Amino acid sequence: MRAVREGDVAQLGSLFDRYHRALFDFLSRMTGSRHVAEDLVQEVFLRVLKYRASYRDDALFHTWVYRIARNVRVDYFRRRETVVPISREETEAVAAEPGPEGQLEQEGETERLRAALLKLRADRRELLILARYQGMKHEAIAELLGIDASAVKVRVHRALKELREIFLSMDAKPSCNVKTPQRGLLLI
Repeated sequence: MRAVREGDVAQLGSLFDRYHRALFDFLSRMTGSRHVAEDLVQEVFLRVLKYRASYRDDALFHTWVYRIARNVRVDYFRRRETVVPISREETEAVAAEPGPEGQLEQEGETERLRAALLKLRADRRELLILARYQGMKHEAIAELLGIDASAVKVRVHRALKELREIFLSMDAKPSCNVKTPQRGLLLI
């Protein structure tokens, strides 16, 4: 990123290669739409280029780029007055992208978990996605959100508890290959 900041914009390609999948995963889970996430990832990298002079050497690029991604998502929804309901096709399209939740997909309850995740408030969903799907440490999330790491830990715990309650309250559509949810399944 230092090279990009200093004017070597060709280096942006390697940053894109390294981070675009993780950002797409984050944004698709936050928006529930693969198509919106694709557009937002492009916007993230446009802003990386536009605001490259604001990158500080003492900052982690990972944290800086996720802050931009959060702002892009907020700006996207701020420009829209209504939230479009997420279709089953879009949910399935997002599910087609393999991620760290691969074992859960094997269990056959991914769709239900995604639906439960989308029912969480955006701030709680964001915490879970950053911590569980993106693998960010609590300290990095704390820096990104501007709060204490212990507050992140508490909020993640509460969000997981709420997600578990939503998940268990949802009607399961049994099929021949879907197993009964196991206790602890939602630890993602």
